[in-house]
Amino acid sequence: MLTLTTERLTIASLTPEDAPHVLAVLNDPDFIANVADRGVRTDAQARAYIEDGPMASYREHGFGMYAVRRREDGEFLGLCGLVKRPQLADVDIGYGFLPLARGRGYALEAAQAVWRYALDDLGFSRLIAIVNPDNAPSIRLLEKLGLQYEKEVLMAEGEAPIRQYGWRRR
Repeated sequence: MLTLTTERLTIASLTPEDAPHVLAVLNDPDFIANVADRGVRTDAQARAYIEDGPMASYREHGFGMYAVRRREDGEFLGLCGLVKRPQLADVDIGYGFLPLARGRGYALEAAQAVWRYALDDLGFSRLIAIVNPDNAPSIRLLEKLGLQYEKEVLMAEGEAPIRQYGWRRR
């Protein structure tokens, strides 16, 4: 079980008990528009999503998506973590936050903590991120992290291409 802390946040491994919170993130209209519609509509489906996604990734890769909570009161704010997608050569950093957490710097703070974990603890020398080209706030966040636009990628047949940003340790 991973736990990272920042000045304002706790970032920790997801558990099946996080299902209601994950359900809220996955069904947020902005998440659906900018990331994907995962088709998760019930608590039971959210539990399965956590077990088959992040928890399976922890076992297989040693990393995954994590719960992000405000330290002062434990309020669930969103998700941030590392994902190894079969369509991509490199591990990507991803995030999704509830509306109550947007515009307050939480996503950047969480992404910086996960970034440091990926470099310092996991020893990565390269990270990427994928982003909808219309998602200007997310693109700004990736640029603040130091990622630069590399190319357009197609994640699935019939879908519109999205942008890949990348970073490599020199």
